[in-house]
Amino acid sequence: MRIYFAGPLFTPYERDFIDKCAAKMRAAGMEVFVPHEIPLPDPVTPEFIFKIDSEQVLKADAVLALLDGPMVDDGTASEIGIFWAAMQSDSTKKGIVGLVTDTRVIRDRNMIDGKGINLFVRGCVEDVGEVVDTFEKGFAILLKWQSEM
Repeated sequence: MRIYFAGPLFTPYERDFIDKCAAKMRAAGMEVFVPHEIPLPDPVTPEFIFKIDSEQVLKADAVLALLDGPMVDDGTASEIGIFWAAMQSDSTKKGIVGLVTDTRVIRDRNMIDGKGINLFVRGCVEDVGEVVDTFEKGFAILLKWQSEM
């Protein structure tokens, strides 16, 4: 199963977390696209990033989206929207798992309004998947989807 791992990747901590999660998924036989692993041209252009990332989102069977931060990363929100739209005409795609590990959001386990997840983005994820508060919960969903393929 092909997974597109969406999320903020601008700090070493974000990239390290994503890398560790991707390693676990790969060990389970999943093909994982992680945007920060691709070689970048000099200079990096918006056209290059959009071309590569959108192609990989559309090739994916599922998206794992890291939703941490005071608000959902705008690139991550775009990737979620592109995948959701692709699901409307491709029944082979499995869904989206939103992962929130940020204590600013999960202090309230219901992740209610005003806690960092834009309601439109959350609605998009929950329309075709689920928002979870640990990688292990998200990984279990991905493993289930993988077993259905």
